[in-house]
Amino acid sequence: MTEKEKVLQRIHELGVLAVLRGPSKELTLKMVSALVEGGVTGIEITFTTPDALEVVRALDQEFGSEILLGMGTLTQPDQAQAAKDAGSVFIVSPHTEKKLAAAMTATGLPVMMGALTPSEVMKARALGSDVVKIFPGSLGGPGYMKSLKGPFPDVPMMPTGGVSHENLGGWFAAGAFAVGAGSKLCPKNLALAGKFDQITTIAENFLEAIEKARSN
Repeated sequence: MTEKEKVLQRIHELGVLAVLRGPSKELTLKMVSALVEGGVTGIEITFTTPDALEVVRALDQEFGSEILLGMGTLTQPDQAQAAKDAGSVFIVSPHTEKKLAAAMTATGLPVMMGALTPSEVMKARALGSDVVKIFPGSLGGPGYMKSLKGPFPDVPMMPTGGVSHENLGGWFAAGAFAVGAGSKLCPKNLALAGKFDQITTIAENFLEAIEKARSN
């Protein structure tokens, strides 16, 4: 099994990537610590996070292989190699665009490109997306993704945006490879209020819900 295949398998096993748009470097690091304490170890730091590359370097140094660390919201081609150099083992974009896709696949890392329509899903796959990020997931919900899986049963899909503890069952029933969860899993307001223990509790509840969804 290649390193890329191992990472993809681990994402699938974990079931969830915590998508973090932290308010600051310091608070983002504390948010990740709270998530890890709750058992959520798939971490995606977005490029919209302040000092995002520095955050990833710090997390890589602190947690190493204890977490599965990647970067998201890639919009520029040069961000792909920068993410890899900082310590990312997977990269995610909110959309599918030819130059960006080429830069992302050139890293050799697992790639997840954003798509919503059937045409975009197939374009993402054609340009090398290992898993297609269905974004924003909130627009159509699990029912919409289930419809996409009809003609594309073999395309691994990861809904992101609108994924919550309450609707996890629907996403996995619809055939999600994994889910990306942001504000519902790690609310920024809790971090700003210093309530990191509550983030840990939410993380624990998320994992319980995933386990229940997958066993049904």
